[in-house]
Amino acid sequence: MARTRYASDRGLTSRMLVTMFLLGLVYVVFVGAFFVFVPQWAFVALAIAVVFLMAQYFFSDRMTLFAMHGRVVTPDEAPELHGVIDRICAMSDAPKPRVAIADTDVPNAFATGRNQKKAVVCVTTGLLRRLDPVELEGVLAHEMAHVAHKDVAVMTIASFLGICAGLITRFGLQMGLWGGFSRRSNDQNTGLILLAVVAASALAYAVSFLLTRALSRYRELSADRAAALLTGRPSALASALTKVSGEIARIPTNDLRSAQAFNAFFFTPALGRGFSVSSLFSTHPTLDKRLAQLSKISAELSRGV
Repeated sequence: MARTRYASDRGLTSRMLVTMFLLGLVYVVFVGAFFVFVPQWAFVALAIAVVFLMAQYFFSDRMTLFAMHGRVVTPDEAPELHGVIDRICAMSDAPKPRVAIADTDVPNAFATGRNQKKAVVCVTTGLLRRLDPVELEGVLAHEMAHVAHKDVAVMTIASFLGICAGLITRFGLQMGLWGGFSRRSNDQNTGLILLAVVAASALAYAVSFLLTRALSRYRELSADRAAALLTGRPSALASALTKVSGEIARIPTNDLRSAQAFNAFFFTPALGRGFSVSSLFSTHPTLDKRLAQLSKISAELSRGV
């Protein structure tokens, strides 16, 4: 973690380290087996995956802002928003990130950038209209905790195995569709190897998907805790979470669908009515779990723990 006043959580940190270790273990086994059985594909798939990883790592701030139609604003353009960011920077001893606004009614916020020098914190106009200054401070402290914890870099690296496995699965399926199996009908061993590689790639993708989602949920809980302890107002963050979750349910379905691709970045996922977060492999913990953690922190602060 960067040298800031954001509190760490040993329990969450240990769970994240175990998750990262398991991801690395799956990656080593998968890549090692792949190089043994199909080395000519492995180099191509890894090369493409590395290009994607580098692009995501070095240009995540620009790509995310562009996709969300976010615009960097100056203190003259958004004095109140900059004022809240300045207060959080003063409390946390963190360098000030760039500040952006996305013109959408979906109430949300996100942080991106591979390090503190490249960090951008973006809020939507819908969020600014709905939250009071204290609630907004809690949300922005949460997002800046992601920056302090280097979450964008961590999640980018964690997603590398999924990218590799996904590409290899796609290559294998396309070869089958292009007649790869029929052309090699006289070579059953090659066909079986191809099938085995596709199956192993799909399995590796599924495992990495689950582990990455678990890591993302731990990161969200860690950011909630760090923000609550930094501001000393866990109730304000809980109020913002409740309000944003309730308001999102009122947003038109089409608007939600256009935003769901960025759920991993958001303060809270863009999900509509009747959508059960607990039934999916979510990037975020359930609202009840986040509120329970904040309630526990509030009780600890009131006792002076």
